[in-house]
Amino acid sequence: MGDIKAEPFTFPAIPEALALIVIDMQRDFAEPGGFGASLGNDVSRITRIVPEVKRLIEGFRAASLPVIHTMECHRPDLSDLPPAKRDRGNPSLRIGDEGPMGRILISGERGTEILPELAPIDGEVVIEKPGKGAFYATELGDVLKAKGIRQLVFAGVTTEVCVQTTMREANDRGYECLLAEEATESYFPEFKAAAMAMIRAQGAIVGWTAHVDDILEGIAPKGMANA
Repeated sequence: MGDIKAEPFTFPAIPEALALIVIDMQRDFAEPGGFGASLGNDVSRITRIVPEVKRLIEGFRAASLPVIHTMECHRPDLSDLPPAKRDRGNPSLRIGDEGPMGRILISGERGTEILPELAPIDGEVVIEKPGKGAFYATELGDVLKAKGIRQLVFAGVTTEVCVQTTMREANDRGYECLLAEEATESYFPEFKAAAMAMIRAQGAIVGWTAHVDDILEGIAPKGMANA
């Protein structure tokens, strides 16, 4: 395992301090009938990154590195859903309303589940987050501290909202952050491009970006990188 080819310059990977965070790869954002589709979005843009996210997850598992999953969702009684958040979006179908996959973005509902192809395995941490950023009102910071994690590789959706927000939160907390380019997506390609440019601008002001192949090569145990 060694450094990872990245932009704007090489990412200095530290094996014992590195983890993957997979942001919000949920049915509600990726499948017809979910919250993303209810807002008029083309959810096929999300599902097409699933193979790359899966490759990344499997690579981290093979290298015995932590994989952490997040899900954006709220309590059934909506006590952690601010009215300002609920009142945005599609006025005919809001968070907490009944949708084709159960109540939208509510903990325990089918639509909130992570896509089966990317489902966590025993021992992997799953963070339920009520906000866009994964540190807000969650135990993520404590989990990372307990595991000795100081570097984070990011995948998931959407690039400009929950992924970028969590990267910025992590950056302010002193973590080194790397975004996997083909393993993240937006409903709007121009938003993804802008988010990646902002993240790596001014000498990695928020973090680095890298191709999935380069990340996998960088984290592969010695002797396996070219297998």
